[in-house]
Amino acid sequence: MTVTSYEKAKIELRDVRKSFGAVNIIHGLDLSIEGGEFVVFVGPSGCGKSTLLRMIAGLEDVTSGDIFIAGRDVTELDPAKRGIAMVFQSYALYPHMSVRENLAFGLEMARTPADEIERQVQAAAQILKIGPLLERRPGQLSGGQRQRVAIGRAIVRKPLAFLFDEPLSNLDAELRVSMRIEIARLHRQLGNTMIYVTHDQTEAMTLADRIVVLRDGHIEQIGTPREVYEDPSNLFVAGFIGSPRMNIVDAVYAGDSRIKVADAVIPLGQVLYGVTAGDGVKLGIRPEHLRVADPGGTALRAKVDFAEYLGSTRYLYCYLPSGEIVTVEQRDGRDFSSGEEIWLHCDPGRLRLFSAGGDRLRAESPAKVASA
Repeated sequence: MTVTSYEKAKIELRDVRKSFGAVNIIHGLDLSIEGGEFVVFVGPSGCGKSTLLRMIAGLEDVTSGDIFIAGRDVTELDPAKRGIAMVFQSYALYPHMSVRENLAFGLEMARTPADEIERQVQAAAQILKIGPLLERRPGQLSGGQRQRVAIGRAIVRKPLAFLFDEPLSNLDAELRVSMRIEIARLHRQLGNTMIYVTHDQTEAMTLADRIVVLRDGHIEQIGTPREVYEDPSNLFVAGFIGSPRMNIVDAVYAGDSRIKVADAVIPLGQVLYGVTAGDGVKLGIRPEHLRVADPGGTALRAKVDFAEYLGSTRYLYCYLPSGEIVTVEQRDGRDFSSGEEIWLHCDPGRLRLFSAGGDRLRAESPAKVASA
């Protein structure tokens, strides 16, 4: 199956809004998705990610703004004329038809010649490795096989872009992993533009070229998986992206490039902007960036509450003297018992600091400040 450059369609949203009566759901979003890019919309339930996808597909009307696909304004076009194919959470297969007939149905409705239909069906079956299933009916297939057929039905249409709306949420954990790999391989093979909606951070992190983090109809951050994980733009993104989540604890900016956390004072080596000495801030540190250390110095005193053993990884859930709980990821080292006192070291370069209102606090080196 040959994919032309035209099929790698750029998708643009310009000041797109959606309201239901007086209730605003999507608040003036601007977004540009490059041709051939795999973009994942992620966010909590009710953030507007599925609504946004359905607006791109034409299944929801746009209250205001414009949507362009491959340079063409499709804002008022019917879904069938937008050149997209959508894969839903439900497989939506015809139970009385064979797999072959399900794959061919849309092409038959479009009056595609029979030989072309057969060629497209065979090409999709080969890509998705469902050739031996063509004569079966959906009721004879597993959940993963049904989802492959649903994706195959989209492939035969040769769309400009694929839109996936939580397609793996009905599958068990093992099948989700295998289908995630299949979808990543499909994108690599076809090269189409793909937009994927999920609440699963693992899916977002492993599939996306770029992630769009949404909350309450607003875009909180757009970036590569590494960018949103390592350099969150605000407290919401920091707490939402990552499993286990980033540790977020109260701290005080002590001035002189120092931060006070519980009963420890940690030198940052950088000047924080937007705060003054004595201001309360939020400190974020990933579980893998905390390690058990010798007592004293700038280490945090903590008490082990519970240790979770997961084979190659252990998670220690610990109380700080402030009563706040932090998670520590361990790859090696000895076992710890409940109630045991430990000391935690964190590299200041791994700390992420936020204002009390949740905005990211950026820093610059003292040398750069002195030269300014």
